[in-house]
Amino acid sequence: MGTVFEQTFRAGWGDMDFNGHMRNTAYLDAGATTRMLYFDAHGFSMREFEPVRFGPVITRDDIRYFKEIRLLESYTVTLELAGASEDGIRFRMRNTFLKDDGKPAAVLTSTGGWLSLEHRRLEAPPEPLRALIESLARTEDFEHLPTK
Repeated sequence: MGTVFEQTFRAGWGDMDFNGHMRNTAYLDAGATTRMLYFDAHGFSMREFEPVRFGPVITRDDIRYFKEIRLLESYTVTLELAGASEDGIRFRMRNTFLKDDGKPAAVLTSTGGWLSLEHRRLEAPPEPLRALIESLARTEDFEHLPTK
């Protein structure tokens, strides 16, 4: 149930580390960009978040690496829901980085919540945004997160 969101990228010069493969922070950047593109594709551009002073904040990232991504290789990043709190305040999203042969290069799991920039605390998102998050495909290990 739900939709797996996908975005394709090419590893650029600035994504490489000294060893000639994609650096760890490039994975974090591509994961965050994929999340933001998901919101944008469904009517929640970053311009929509600014006036309400509300947006996603990541509190933890966990990356597991399996295969190298090299300079100019294309790769696809998927987005799925790996966890959510009943009140919608907290979420866990998973990005899988797939090489062109469909094999995983890495898996990034990001845990976060919805931050009110006005109150400087986590708060429930508006219902349309909550429904959008819930419409993502759930991972096999989906977990119910604690509520506020």
